[in-house]
Amino acid sequence: MIARHHRTPIMHRVVEHGGLLYLGGMVAEDKSLPMKGQTEQALARIGALLAQHGSDKSKVLSATVFVIDLKQKDAMNEAWVEFFGDELPTRATVGVAELGPGTLVEIVVTAAA
Repeated sequence: MIARHHRTPIMHRVVEHGGLLYLGGMVAEDKSLPMKGQTEQALARIGALLAQHGSDKSKVLSATVFVIDLKQKDAMNEAWVEFFGDELPTRATVGVAELGPGTLVEIVVTAAA
């Protein structure tokens, strides 16, 4: 069975299937923050969504991180390691030209439910 949660006009933020949670791209709400701050906010939003669905950051299996400036990857990594600690998921980081006005980072994850 497929369960879809948190509908927006263009997608569902969470899709659940086969014991997995697929979270759509999460960005920071405060676009004035630097890379580390935006990463922290995006990860906090991910943590909150996971908790709403009976999961947590230790169950994140895989992530794709989109950043508009790979030179800022160290700042993103600092927030990343602070959030996940020793429970690091697999990850790909992709440099992109744009994510939307003021958005520096967007994170997509798959987690065990």
